[in-house]
Amino acid sequence: MTARTSLRRRRAALGLALAGGLALSGCASNAATAPKATTPASSSKGSGLNEPDVNGDGKVVIGVLSPGDINDHGFYESFVDSADAFAKEKGWKVIKRGSVPAGDALTAARALCQQHVDMVALAAGELKAAIPASEEPVCAKTAWYVPSSANIDQTPRILLSSDNPNQSLLAAGYAAGLKMKAAGYTKAGFVTGVKADFSVLGAKAFLAGIREVVPKATLVSTYTGDFNDSAKAKEATQAQISQGAKVIYPYLGGATDAAAQLANANGALTLTPGTDRCASTSPKFDISVIFSPGDYFHAALENFAKDDLKMGTKRVWQLGVDPYPTVKICNGQGDEDQQLAQFMKKIGTKAIDPEAEVKRLG
Repeated sequence: MTARTSLRRRRAALGLALAGGLALSGCASNAATAPKATTPASSSKGSGLNEPDVNGDGKVVIGVLSPGDINDHGFYESFVDSADAFAKEKGWKVIKRGSVPAGDALTAARALCQQHVDMVALAAGELKAAIPASEEPVCAKTAWYVPSSANIDQTPRILLSSDNPNQSLLAAGYAAGLKMKAAGYTKAGFVTGVKADFSVLGAKAFLAGIREVVPKATLVSTYTGDFNDSAKAKEATQAQISQGAKVIYPYLGGATDAAAQLANANGALTLTPGTDRCASTSPKFDISVIFSPGDYFHAALENFAKDDLKMGTKRVWQLGVDPYPTVKICNGQGDEDQQLAQFMKKIGTKAIDPEAEVKRLG
């Protein structure tokens, strides 16, 4: 599958801590085996809903709202694929709507509730304007799943799911640094959409990770203003390659593949923005940075099926502790895989503090 890095989800959080809020290009097949996060949830009481048939009408319907293209073959599609796959297995129904503008989120959520869904699932935190509907009578008999970010408050009627983008971006940089050191490269490129706190911090975390291995490495960052505009992504990628970048990280959405294909054509290494695409050949990726929302959502649906998805709580996924997020070198050489695993484990045990590493860059 291609990549679609809805970085949007991570944006808010990446103000996030860098959030978990991107694009991902990969297949949602990981979702089928995603286990529960080990991080304990908050102590808030659940809503007391009778899951999964919350409204008691004899059927289970999952409603999904996404701010992005649900056919992007990446970040957003992975979320919908998880719902579809799990619903098919259980005999449930999924109602989905993609490309929902943030300004229409509240109305769209109410419309889902009017269709008697048992769960409203937001694919990304930028649709947070929908959350007030969870407290309204029209949505009284619904559970809510919300990807968390720094600007979303916990309420009794929603479950928040989050990770820390600084962790995966730092590990992504470390993995890139290993490949750069082996090849003698010292310059990398970071192509993303809007210039915001989350994307600026993401670039810093990526560079900080690279410098763990290649101390004098430099990074060229380009903000195209659009995560899905392939023409702008290709222009930025070509400019970075012309400046000597040997690694291109397309931290993008729908434009991910266009940038990666150009990087391939110029012999530059590439990374995915969220999903596992090591099996992809067109384009080819050298490193998969995996934080697919589909993996997290699948785990939540498993709990939902067991009447164990507690509203009013927050689940935090930790790199180096939980199966996701994680980073994988697609064709590791020598002890690269072991070095990367050890680095991620140190993040998980807090021996390495991603926020502190980012701050060192100023």
